Amino acid sequence: MISYQVVKLKVNFKTLEEFENFREYGQQELSMKEDLEDNIVENDSESPFYGVYYGNKLVGRMSLYQIDKKYDRYFDPPQDYYELWKLEVLPGYQGKGIGKTLVDFAKSLGLPVKTNARQRSDEFWHKQGFEALTYKTERDRGENPFVWFPTGVSEKKELS
Repeated sequence: MISYQVVKLKVNFKTLEEFENFREYGQQELSMKEDLEDNIVENDSESPFYGVYYGNKLVGRMSLYQIDKKYDRYFDPPQDYYELWKLEVLPGYQGKGIGKTLVDFAKSLGLPVKTNARQRSDEFWHKQGFEALTYKTERDRGENPFVWFPTGVSEKKELS
């Protein structure tokens, strides 16, 4: 099995051009592109995106946001956690461990990880050690939250 390396992606025109290959290309990337064009931002701008390259081609990516514990509605005890979005691997590169590599990177940061499983992706998240949360209408509002619990962390039972 090939070993892949996760890298923090820079916000620059090259990265945004590479994002256009992904199906989940949307408002967030367009907004980043506008910011770049408006501000001619330096090449090393911080971004929430991480990726995996195969040669020179970006073939997998995700965004990872650290959420402050004061907004935690999922974990017991309440704590900072990561919200994982836009996990995507390009067709032709799927099934090669790239998605798992990205998820393992997020889990290696030591905080709980929450994501919203898209339709037909539940099996992938289960394989990565994530669990579906008990659906709570007030909290989840149509989302399909899956979480990964580090040792000593469990699902918050009551809404506060």
